[in-house]
Amino acid sequence: MKTKEKQIWFPAKKYGWGWGLPCAWQGWVAIAVFVVLLGTAGVVLLPGKHFGLWIAAIIGLVAALILVCLVKGERPRWRWGKD
Repeated sequence: MKTKEKQIWFPAKKYGWGWGLPCAWQGWVAIAVFVVLLGTAGVVLLPGKHFGLWIAAIIGLVAALILVCLVKGERPRWRWGKD
């Protein structure tokens, strides 16, 4: 039985902790959707009028992007340039 290999959208950074730029078109689409939704939240919620809701939207969008990176990216760990 063949095992399906996980397709990586976000490779790990060579130095440090976290992910680098996307290596698949799906990762670029995820980043583009994040940017569009972030801009939309900034325009629709107007930070001066709905500050709490604006902050909640930003936290939710960032959490969603981190979740996508965790699911579709390499395992994050500290790297020193080797491997």
